Amino acid sequence: KQLVKIDKCFPSTKNCSCCGKEKEMPLSERVYKCSCGFVLDRDHNSAINIKNEGIRLLALS
Repeated sequence: KQLVKIDKCFPSTKNCSCCGKEKEMPLSERVYKCSCGFVLDRDHNSAINIKNEGIRLLALS
């Protein structure tokens, strides 16, 4: 296992983990709904984005 640090400014909650589009979301909005049709719990979407960013950064090193 490896630990990969993600930049704290990485917009994990603003990006669609399906198509990559970015949108603003207030904290009160708990479900991520993208214009591409993708719908997922906000935290689950964020976790997928963090995982994918970690994999991307790991591949660069």
